[in-house]
Amino acid sequence: MILSEEIMDGVIAEFNDKNLKFTMNDLAKRLGISKRTLYENIQDKNTLFLDAVDSVFFNIKESEKKIIEDTSLDIVEKIKQILIVLPQKYRTIDYRQLYELKIKYPAIYKKVENRIETDWEPTIMLLEQAIDEGRVKKIDIPVFKCIITGSIEHFISKNTLLENNITYQQALTELIEIVMGGIIKE
Repeated sequence: MILSEEIMDGVIAEFNDKNLKFTMNDLAKRLGISKRTLYENIQDKNTLFLDAVDSVFFNIKESEKKIIEDTSLDIVEKIKQILIVLPQKYRTIDYRQLYELKIKYPAIYKKVENRIETDWEPTIMLLEQAIDEGRVKKIDIPVFKCIITGSIEHFISKNTLLENNITYQQALTELIEIVMGGIIKE
């Protein structure tokens, strides 16, 4: 289920304030509704998190579609933007705090992991087109995908970014610059 914008805004605010430790009561207070009213819409905190994952990825996929349809971008820029796309609304989330998700909410982490690893068809099509056009080197696309997904999963399953004071967006941007540009100095 995709959460309403109001509930999703509340979830983001609570997560940013208290990480995964916020309660349904905290969320109800932030939304200005009773806990009972909140539970009429959402079964429990696990369901809330699962629905939040769906909401985030739904909006990411919508943003990807806009990038693909943007005729002002060349194919390489489209690939770069799709790989780092994060709708404005979700840029305030401190994704570095998600490392606790794997331990405290393994089913939810598994869903995030699955969403990261699936629905790559539009990106793969762009990569294949860019290879055919000679815009990028001929690469093994499954290896490319593993590099990206493995790195993203590492970013959210470990506290490396937090320990090194690197934001998720900075890490993602650097990853894509390294992967797309290579590391050989020309």
